[in-house]
Amino acid sequence: MAGPFVFRPIGVIRSPFTEREGMPIQSARSEAEGRVEVFEAYAEGLKDIEGFSHLILIYVFDRIEHPALTVRPFLDDAPHGIFATRHPARPNPIGLSVVELVSREGATLHIRGVDVLDGTPLLDIKPYVPQFDHHTATRTGWLKGQEEERPWEARYE
Repeated sequence: MAGPFVFRPIGVIRSPFTEREGMPIQSARSEAEGRVEVFEAYAEGLKDIEGFSHLILIYVFDRIEHPALTVRPFLDDAPHGIFATRHPARPNPIGLSVVELVSREGATLHIRGVDVLDGTPLLDIKPYVPQFDHHTATRTGWLKGQEEERPWEARYE
């Protein structure tokens, strides 16, 4: 096994959220706008990105203090293994969000659908490509039926 691995941020994600309370739990349910500020050393890597409507942001959950292997996610009161959830308290605190690219200004990307805390370190950006990233024959495990029982909007109440 190789490792350890060292990653350096390529930028920072800016959002209106300064604390977890009231923050969306998934980017697909968020209309919040923010921006990605790519560090100048990596700006050349943004060439042609404006041709994509959506981006996959890979980032660090840098404010998680205690990783756990079993968690109670928002949509269920029962404990589940961390790898069967989207919970941020992961052994390797890596997150991802699919966001809409609204516009680009130099090394700044204006985005919609942000669901991270302001100042989150960005590790990578990938274009969302439906032919590669969208799957129709899927199973949702313990989440099946959860949206009807506990709607996403309840997260904000």
